[in-house]
Amino acid sequence: MKAGAVHEVPLSDRAVSILTDLHTHETKPHQFVFPAQRSGSLSDMTMSAILKRMKHSDITVHGFRSTFRDWAGEETQFEREVTEMALAHTVASSVERAYRRGRALEKRRELMMAWAEYCFTESQRDQG
Repeated sequence: MKAGAVHEVPLSDRAVSILTDLHTHETKPHQFVFPAQRSGSLSDMTMSAILKRMKHSDITVHGFRSTFRDWAGEETQFEREVTEMALAHTVASSVERAYRRGRALEKRRELMMAWAEYCFTESQRDQG
């Protein structure tokens, strides 16, 4: 993370299934799921280049985050703070943050399950 803070992401069952399929016995828990060729994780520039190669130059990497935020705000009843925490955004004022130390993992897990359902349903409609 940019700020150096740990950001835990509760995964949907669908995401866990995909990661399980990718898992090999050589994979270690501390390793990146999608490592960069040289070291570390994939950068925004690498992901942008992939989109360009896929002939999706009109799509931005940040746009994926924006799409999630728009969907959560317009199509669900999840609290704004839960959605912002899912995106690792700073929530509220410094005073409120001093008192709010929870991470809302279960609420965020529900949000991620709803997002996976939405994405999977949409992709099925596009294919059918």
